[in-house]
Parts: sequence; C-alpha cells; structure tokens
Amino acid sequence: MTTPDPTPFSNTEYDRRLSLTRTAMAQAGLDSLIVTDPSNQAWLTGYDGWSFYVHQAVVVPLEGMPFWWGRRQDSNGAVRTVNRDRTGVEFYTDDFVQSTERHPMQDLARKLAARDIKTARIGVEMDNYYFSAKAYTTLVAALPDSDIRDATALVNWQRAIKSDEELDFMRKAARISDKITQLAIDRAEPGVRKNELAAEITAAGYTGVDDIWGDYPAIVPLMPSGTDAAAPHLTWNGDVMKKGEVTFFELAGCYRRYHVPLSRSVMLGQPPEHIKRGEGALIEGLEAGLEKARAGNRTCDIANALGAVMDKAGIERGARCGYSIGLSYPPDWGERTMSLRPEDQTILKPGMTFHFMPGLWMDDWGLEITESILIREDGPAEPFCNIPRKLFVKD
Repeated sequence: MTTPDPTPFSNTEYDRRLSLTRTAMAQAGLDSLIVTDPSNQAWLTGYDGWSFYVHQAVVVPLEGMPFWWGRRQDSNGAVRTVNRDRTGVEFYTDDFVQSTERHPMQDLARKLAARDIKTARIGVEMDNYYFSAKAYTTLVAALPDSDIRDATALVNWQRAIKSDEELDFMRKAARISDKITQLAIDRAEPGVRKNELAAEITAAGYTGVDDIWGDYPAIVPLMPSGTDAAAPHLTWNGDVMKKGEVTFFELAGCYRRYHVPLSRSVMLGQPPEHIKRGEGALIEGLEAGLEKARAGNRTCDIANALGAVMDKAGIERGARCGYSIGLSYPPDWGERTMSLRPEDQTILKPGMTFHFMPGLWMDDWGLEITESILIREDGPAEPFCNIPRKLFVKD
C-alpha cells in the first residue's frame, strides 16, 4: 500500500530545493550541512511542528538522503509531515532534553560518525535563533576531526526566488491579510480595548477566507497607539483606544507558514498637520519605491527612491525599509537575507518577494503604510494586497 505524501508541495518542487542547496554547498566546499532553522527545515523537507524549542535539525549530505533529527516524541511529527521516500527520520531520547550532563549534539555527532561524516567539512547556521553557543561547542568537541564551518543563511538565500507553487500559497495568505487588516480598520473606535481587538484579529486570521485556512503567524499583532506608536514593535495591552491617537496595525496573513505582512494606520479624530505631512510622504515614497522595484534594479534603488521623498519632505528616517519574506516560523516572518536599504546591492530578480515598509517612528508618534510585493518579469512590482494606501481617519 502506498503511503500518501503528507508534504504540501510537489516532488519536483522539493527536488528543485535540494538541488539548489547542494549546488550552494558544493560552491562553499561543504560535504554536509546541519540545518537548524525551522523555516529551512520545512522548506527542504516539509517538516512542520512546534518543536523548535528543543534541538532539532535537517542534515543534508552532498550525496545521499537527507534526514530529519530531533527529540524522540517529535519524530512522530516528522513521520507525519515529511515524505519518507525523500527524508529519513532520526531521534534522540528524552534524557538529553534540558540536561546539564549530556547534550543532544552528542547524539547527532554519533549519528554523523556512523555515516562516515565525522571527518567531513560540515556547515552549521552559526547566526541563527535556534543554534546555541552550547550546541556549537558541544558539536566541535564531539567531532574533533571535522572541519565545522559557518554556513549561516546558505539555505535562506536559495529561498529568495519563489516558485509558482510558493506564490500560490502567498496569494492565499494575502487574502487573509486583507481580511484581518480590514477588520482592524473597521473595529478601531474610541473605547475599544486593545486586547479584545487583538483577539478578534487573531481569530479572524486563524479562521481564514473561504477554504483558505489560517496558520499562526510568526509575529503576533503589532498595534501600538499614540506615543507608543513611536516604537515599531510593541504589541497590545488592556487599554482602550482613544480619540486623538494614531494606531498602526502591522499584521500578516499566514497560509502553510507563508506570510504576507501588511501595515495600515488608523487615526481616531482629525489628524494634525504633522501626521498629514507624514502620510503624504509615506504614500509618495512607497509609490516611488514600487516604481523602482523592477527586475534588474537593486534593492538599494527601492530604498533610495523612498529616501529621496523623505528628504524632500524634511523627514529623517534612518531605518531600513523592507526585507525578503516567504516561509517562516517565530520569532520573525522575514527570510534574513536581503534588506531594502542604501547599502544593499542585491539585484532584483523575478519571483523575489519583499515586505516594503516605509514606517515613520518619530519621538512621540508613529505611522505605517506598507505593501508586500512580488518582483515581476516586466514592469513594477505587484502588491499582494488590496487595502487602499492611506491613513484611515475615523472622526
């Protein structure tokens, strides 16, 4: 009896991903790669579980079958989410979990040694949320004859250009983004408790749209108001929304781990002149950046187009204004590769996807109007979402 393939993409798509990764490994002089980023694990194998609080990895040899490795009880999740014809499943026992006497990397080292990888050139994701200093030092001690090298973002960069299958997922996520952003705009009123509105947004995101079910986003709703909106990454509290304040909502619809972030701002009452001026500059800068977001241009061209408008308006804005997006797990929905900023010279290619977010975070107020975009074969970038670009004023 043939076991149904539990993975969300075709065999051809996973073959493409593994081939890209192995080509990059060969170019980096690696014999094997230990992938600890859960986003990269899912992208390579389909593995999907809330198990990234313990040590786990996908091991990709230059030749032969990759294997997922993690906690024993989580291996049941691997069996249910990866294609066993493409991906092996290995585990360590629970006595390794949060132990001060032993470490899971000792188990992985033994498994690598059994596969004659103990003297290999092994890449690890050094600058990664999920690969600790202890994991690195333990692995080095357990594999003294190996050449362990930094392979941070090697897989992330292979994810930069989205396939048609991935773009289909992102367009589904965008429909959820439109839904939850419109809900936030509609429900924002004086007296509404912030935590209750956050709960409504979350429920609507999980419910999804039609037959498109919502996955959990990698970041919770960001929705600061008034002077708190000067800080871009505050969440919510139990306060009520007040007249005379701007609230920005930075949200993302998520479908099968693919994210499409979107930000819009709501003013309760008539906006003062400095808010109006900020709105005008943001919209003009956003549209100038979209015009530069074309295949063959560079990421810095988008940032510089925004910067020119900000300079003309006399608004100082020093932050980067966007990043690559796609498949992700907490705590970040970015891909941690390209940034939209003056220093980044990456050439834009069809299929790249970004969150272009020219927010303003001033001393005592803030404003965000953003778009998630797709670089097309021809012409300016395609926005994924359909919410009007403006400050929503509710008198």
